[in-house]
Amino acid sequence: MSRPFILGLTGSIGMGKSAVALMLREMGVPVFDADAVVHHLQGPDGVLLPAIEAAFPGTTGPAGVDRPALGARVFGDAEALTRLEQIVHPAVARARATFLIEHSGEPLIVFDIPLLFEKGHGSELDAVAVVSAPAAMQRTRVLARRGMTPEKFAQILDLQVPDAEKRARADHVIDTGVTLAETRAQVASLVAAIREKNPR
Repeated sequence: MSRPFILGLTGSIGMGKSAVALMLREMGVPVFDADAVVHHLQGPDGVLLPAIEAAFPGTTGPAGVDRPALGARVFGDAEALTRLEQIVHPAVARARATFLIEHSGEPLIVFDIPLLFEKGHGSELDAVAVVSAPAAMQRTRVLARRGMTPEKFAQILDLQVPDAEKRARADHVIDTGVTLAETRAQVASLVAAIREKNPR
């Protein structure tokens, strides 16, 4: 393989994907965080601010995108959401391509893509790892978040591919319904197996 093995990392809300991504980084695996890139592009002096302001006047300021204001503009409006995605997605794709070039000598890199199945991403991935935990544990984690309500949680779940389907479509499942040490052991085993198959 002339490029790194690309592992897609995904999982529904509250499943522990961020914790697994951190474990991967601690193991020396480069992780491309799509959400973090979007926050940077839309933050103070972000390169997407002019285009977003032009498309959605009044939704940006010195601190970057006013996320509640922009969210209110696109929520429930498919045409507006598509317009926003046409601004954001190409910029994220360029950042991802740059990341791939910067880490071309690595045996393994990870693309952290929250809506991997929902948005049909994955054509460039060599495998997909889904982070999963029991539904009761997921619910407890999510409802402990500030500002979260059972209604909001239900709305989010309605927009996401069910966990059972994600697990069925995954090449690897990482269980976070166990101790952190047990989850870390699963991650380390997966990383070691991929690096062994794709030495650089």
